[in-house]
Amino acid sequence: MNTLNVGDTAPNFTLQNQAGEAVSLQDTLSKGPVLVYFYPKASTPGCTVQAQGLRDIKALLDGLHVTVFGISPDPVAKLAKFADKQQLNFALLSDEDHAVADGFGVWGQKKFMGKTYDGIHRLSFIVGTDGKISHVLNKFKTKDHHEVVLATLAE
Repeated sequence: MNTLNVGDTAPNFTLQNQAGEAVSLQDTLSKGPVLVYFYPKASTPGCTVQAQGLRDIKALLDGLHVTVFGISPDPVAKLAKFADKQQLNFALLSDEDHAVADGFGVWGQKKFMGKTYDGIHRLSFIVGTDGKISHVLNKFKTKDHHEVVLATLAE
């Protein structure tokens, strides 16, 4: 796993959101910075709490002109159910082949309950309007991720 660092150029991508619409990082950057957060699986307890936190601060993020992209390897239909059930107000993007996760360096070996497997590591990146990574968030708990995001943006 070769995770991107501050100053690295974020790989441009276009993925389908929960409504099946194509969403492009490059197009979105013209509106302001983008929070790209990677999460392992929709509708699991940690991922749900993380998404709810971001949902609840959406107005604050809008005030800072920050767009949120949550990326997981889930199919579009599963993302649609997750977004609907949790009343999420930001884009969830489907990266089924984990090409974008690979590009950001967040796809790699994980261990859980004695098993080793490949999957997404829970990391977040703030991408500036210049397309470069301005912050890498890797030290947070799912329940306080949104607070870490706001504190980082306030720096």
